[in-house]
Amino acid sequence: MRVLQFVQELWLLTARSLKVAVREPWAVLPNVVISLFFLFVYDAGLGAIGQLHAFAGVPYLAFILPVALVSGSVGGAGAAGQALVRDLESRYFTKLRLTPVSRTALVMAPMVSGMIQLVAQTILILLVALWLGLKLPGGPLAAVAVVLLAAGWGLGFAGYAVAIALRSQSGRTAQAATFVFFPLLFLSDTFVPLALIRAGWLRIAAEVNPTTYVFDAMRALLAHGFETGPLLRGLAAILALAFLTLGLAVHAAQRSLREA
Repeated sequence: MRVLQFVQELWLLTARSLKVAVREPWAVLPNVVISLFFLFVYDAGLGAIGQLHAFAGVPYLAFILPVALVSGSVGGAGAAGQALVRDLESRYFTKLRLTPVSRTALVMAPMVSGMIQLVAQTILILLVALWLGLKLPGGPLAAVAVVLLAAGWGLGFAGYAVAIALRSQSGRTAQAATFVFFPLLFLSDTFVPLALIRAGWLRIAAEVNPTTYVFDAMRALLAHGFETGPLLRGLAAILALAFLTLGLAVHAAQRSLREA
């Protein structure tokens, strides 16, 4: 019974966050434009290197597409943090905490809202990639799996942004904090396979970077279909990030509510 009540509370709060986001589309569009910019520019400028042996026949469009999808996760995380800050600044969050609504639902709602927005963005970028000539050997199920991976990664980012927002209660700080993740995007096999990375320090950074395994899981799905190894490693990286950041967000919420 308690679980059902939690789901209802989470749904109502998430629906409210989505309505707010729909009223402010210009807050979301820049993130979509930047992701599409990544896709167009890198595919056009570097597409020919996909013919190198190290790519093992993977089309460069399929190789670079995950970069556009994962970069969108950072913007989605920032949106979740800013949505929570708006509620804090308007005292709406304070009013909600006076009700018997679940504290976890209060924290989860902007994160789930951001994840839903990220799913819509990911689907749009995938459609653009198909228009550019992307082939999906794994069929529609592979595309669905890529969307789910992007959503899970975005949820992990959102947990971090919400935790920062709760501690700082500043929209600018929450947005700025998400830039910590940009090095993760580029200290990875972002543009070429690991075999083509000559700098030893960069290869080591890529090997310990969880983003590498998310990239590899998506690339395997896009280029070959379902491959157990890359998919399991990608899922492990996503679950580890989500478990850590969601825990931080809930802890920050409980601490914030005690101090209020």
